[in-house]
Amino acid sequence: MEKSVFAGRSERGAVFRSADLYLVISSEFCLDRPVPEIFEAAAAGGIRIIQLREKLKGAKYLYELACICRPIANRYGVLLMIDDCVDVALAANADGVHLGQDDLPVPAARSVAPDLWIGNSTHNLAEALAAREAGADCINIGPIYPTATKSLPMAALGVAAIGAIAPRIGLPFSVMGGVKKHRFGELIGAGARVLAMVTEITQAADVEAKVRELRAEYRRWLPVE
Repeated sequence: MEKSVFAGRSERGAVFRSADLYLVISSEFCLDRPVPEIFEAAAAGGIRIIQLREKLKGAKYLYELACICRPIANRYGVLLMIDDCVDVALAANADGVHLGQDDLPVPAARSVAPDLWIGNSTHNLAEALAAREAGADCINIGPIYPTATKSLPMAALGVAAIGAIAPRIGLPFSVMGGVKKHRFGELIGAGARVLAMVTEITQAADVEAKVRELRAEYRRWLPVE
């Protein structure tokens, strides 16, 4: 089993903080194309964080998929994240795991996986503060806009949630939910820096070209320092 090129949480955190886009790949949104094919094309385009999320398939499938993607991630210097499943992340030598509110609690995940980069989905300030106190390395704030890629019980938060939550927690964060190219300016203007996306990338005819296009658009909106 190939190990990660990143030595531990410190190196993984540096990659997260320097990232622009965060791709979440689910096989159901890949237009029947192999997930590793989408993974490698996105990595070639410059994506630095890719999460494998398979809500409709079992742990065996996710593990085998992660094992295929681990060497690809290493070649391109990509953080390999696993959705929900700490055991799969450990078994496949992934870099991290992203946990929802109903998944294994962050402290329990940390106790069995001290070197994994652990993210936590949050939908309001209370959940974000709880994630910080629990020891999460990063959080996701969302859904910012309505989304069809995941069933959620809450309404879209709107971009105002970024300013209401992010400055209070002191953790690196991503935003997700309906993130599209035409919304980059609004998101970056609100303080978001790591933008998580699904279908605009995974369903593109040319995934590598789409990633390059999106990253160029992202840079266009960054404030001049």
